[in-house]
Amino acid sequence: MRMSTIALLVIGSSFAAASADAQMMERPLYWRLGGTPAITAVVDDFVGNVAADRRINRFFAHTDIARLKFYLVQQICAGTGGPCIYTGRDMRSVHAGLGIRSRHFNALVQDLGKTLNKFKVPAREQKELVAILAPMKKDIVTR
Repeated sequence: MRMSTIALLVIGSSFAAASADAQMMERPLYWRLGGTPAITAVVDDFVGNVAADRRINRFFAHTDIARLKFYLVQQICAGTGGPCIYTGRDMRSVHAGLGIRSRHFNALVQDLGKTLNKFKVPAREQKELVAILAPMKKDIVTR
Protein backbone atom coordinates (compact mmCIF):
# COMPACT_ATOMS: atom_id res chain seq x y z
CA MET A 1 0.00 0.00 0.00
CA ARG A 2 2.75 2.40 0.94
CA MET A 3 4.68 1.61 -2.26
CA SER A 4 1.69 2.42 -4.48
CA THR A 5 1.19 5.75 -2.71
CA ILE A 6 4.83 6.63 -3.33
CA ALA A 7 4.53 5.53 -6.96
CA LEU A 8 1.45 7.71 -7.42
CA LEU A 9 3.27 10.68 -5.89
CA VAL A 10 6.26 10.16 -8.18
CA ILE A 11 4.05 9.78 -11.25
CA GLY A 12 1.95 12.77 -10.18
CA SER A 13 5.01 14.95 -9.65
CA SER A 14 6.36 13.86 -13.06
CA PHE A 15 3.14 14.99 -14.72
CA ALA A 16 3.23 18.25 -12.76
CA ALA A 17 6.81 18.91 -13.86
CA ALA A 18 5.93 18.15 -17.49
CA SER A 19 2.91 20.42 -17.20
CA ALA A 20 5.06 23.21 -15.72
CA ASP A 21 7.53 22.84 -18.62
CA ALA A 22 4.66 23.05 -21.11
CA GLN A 23 3.29 26.14 -19.38
CA MET A 24 6.71 27.81 -19.52
CA MET A 25 6.84 27.20 -23.26
CA GLU A 26 3.32 28.57 -23.69
CA ARG A 27 3.78 31.72 -21.66
CA PRO A 28 2.91 34.84 -23.66
CA LEU A 29 5.74 36.22 -25.74
CA TYR A 30 5.64 39.33 -23.57
CA TRP A 31 6.92 37.33 -20.57
CA ARG A 32 9.40 35.31 -22.61
CA LEU A 33 10.91 38.58 -23.85
CA GLY A 34 11.35 39.76 -20.26
CA GLY A 35 8.34 42.04 -19.79
CA THR A 36 8.21 45.82 -20.03
CA PRO A 37 11.76 46.51 -18.79
CA ALA A 38 13.28 44.26 -21.46
CA ILE A 39 10.97 45.60 -24.18
CA THR A 40 11.92 49.16 -23.19
CA ALA A 41 15.63 48.32 -23.42
CA VAL A 42 15.10 46.73 -26.84
CA VAL A 43 13.13 49.74 -28.08
CA ASP A 44 15.83 52.15 -26.85
CA ASP A 45 18.55 50.25 -28.68
CA PHE A 46 16.41 49.70 -31.77
CA VAL A 47 15.61 53.40 -32.10
CA GLY A 48 19.34 54.10 -31.83
CA ASN A 49 19.97 51.67 -34.69
CA VAL A 50 17.31 53.37 -36.79
CA ALA A 51 18.77 56.82 -36.04
CA ALA A 52 22.16 55.61 -37.29
CA ASP A 53 20.73 53.92 -40.39
CA ARG A 54 21.11 56.28 -43.36
CA ARG A 55 18.71 54.14 -45.38
CA ILE A 56 15.76 55.16 -43.20
CA ASN A 57 16.68 57.75 -40.57
CA ARG A 58 15.29 60.60 -42.69
CA PHE A 59 11.79 59.28 -42.02
CA PHE A 60 12.33 60.04 -38.33
CA ALA A 61 14.04 63.45 -38.70
CA HIS A 62 11.07 65.38 -37.30
CA THR A 63 9.83 62.72 -34.90
CA ASP A 64 9.39 63.21 -31.19
CA ILE A 65 11.70 60.32 -30.21
CA ALA A 66 10.46 60.03 -26.61
CA ARG A 67 6.90 59.74 -27.89
CA LEU A 68 7.94 57.23 -30.56
CA LYS A 69 9.63 55.04 -27.94
CA PHE A 70 6.60 55.27 -25.65
CA TYR A 71 4.24 54.07 -28.38
CA LEU A 72 6.63 51.37 -29.61
CA VAL A 73 6.86 49.93 -26.10
CA GLN A 74 3.06 50.03 -25.80
CA GLN A 75 2.60 48.43 -29.20
CA ILE A 76 5.09 45.62 -28.61
CA CYS A 77 3.83 45.04 -25.07
CA ALA A 78 0.21 44.77 -26.23
CA GLY A 79 1.03 42.76 -29.34
CA THR A 80 3.02 40.17 -27.42
CA GLY A 81 0.33 39.49 -24.85
CA GLY A 82 1.41 41.93 -22.17
CA PRO A 83 -0.80 44.12 -19.99
CA CYS A 84 -0.43 47.25 -22.13
CA ILE A 85 -3.01 48.85 -24.38
CA TYR A 86 -1.73 50.56 -27.51
CA THR A 87 -3.14 54.09 -27.51
CA GLY A 88 -1.32 55.44 -30.56
CA ARG A 89 -2.72 56.08 -34.00
CA ASP A 90 -3.17 53.36 -36.58
CA MET A 91 -0.18 52.54 -38.80
CA ARG A 92 -1.83 53.73 -42.02
CA SER A 93 -2.44 57.23 -40.62
CA VAL A 94 0.97 57.51 -38.98
CA HIS A 95 2.83 56.62 -42.17
CA ALA A 96 0.57 58.29 -44.75
CA GLY A 97 2.40 60.46 -47.25
CA LEU A 98 5.90 59.36 -46.22
CA GLY A 99 6.55 57.36 -49.37
CA ILE A 100 7.87 54.33 -47.53
CA ARG A 101 8.93 51.47 -49.78
CA SER A 102 9.48 47.80 -49.03
CA ARG A 103 13.24 48.34 -48.89
CA HIS A 104 12.74 50.89 -46.10
CA PHE A 105 10.50 48.54 -44.16
CA ASN A 106 13.04 45.75 -44.62
CA ALA A 107 15.83 48.02 -43.35
CA LEU A 108 13.78 48.70 -40.23
CA VAL A 109 13.29 44.96 -39.70
CA GLN A 110 17.06 44.46 -40.09
CA ASP A 111 17.69 47.13 -37.46
CA LEU A 112 15.28 45.36 -35.13
CA GLY A 113 17.02 42.04 -35.79
CA LYS A 114 20.37 43.62 -34.94
CA THR A 115 18.96 44.73 -31.60
CA LEU A 116 17.30 41.39 -30.86
CA ASN A 117 20.57 39.61 -31.57
CA LYS A 118 22.47 42.04 -29.34
CA PHE A 119 20.10 41.19 -26.49
CA LYS A 120 20.40 37.48 -27.28
CA VAL A 121 16.68 37.04 -27.89
CA PRO A 122 16.20 33.40 -28.95
CA ALA A 123 15.32 32.69 -32.59
CA ARG A 124 11.85 31.40 -31.70
CA GLU A 125 10.91 34.61 -29.92
CA GLN A 126 12.42 36.73 -32.72
CA LYS A 127 10.29 34.90 -35.28
CA GLU A 128 7.17 35.32 -33.16
CA LEU A 129 7.79 39.03 -32.75
CA VAL A 130 8.41 39.55 -36.46
CA ALA A 131 5.23 37.56 -37.22
CA ILE A 132 3.30 39.98 -35.01
CA LEU A 133 4.84 43.07 -36.61
CA ALA A 134 4.98 41.90 -40.25
CA PRO A 135 1.25 42.37 -41.00
CA MET A 136 1.72 46.10 -40.37
CA LYS A 137 3.76 46.30 -43.57
CA LYS A 138 0.64 46.67 -45.72
CA ASP A 139 -0.31 49.81 -43.78
CA ILE A 140 3.20 51.28 -43.66
CA VAL A 141 4.53 50.67 -47.18
CA THR A 142 2.77 53.03 -49.58
CA ARG A 143 5.02 52.96 -52.66
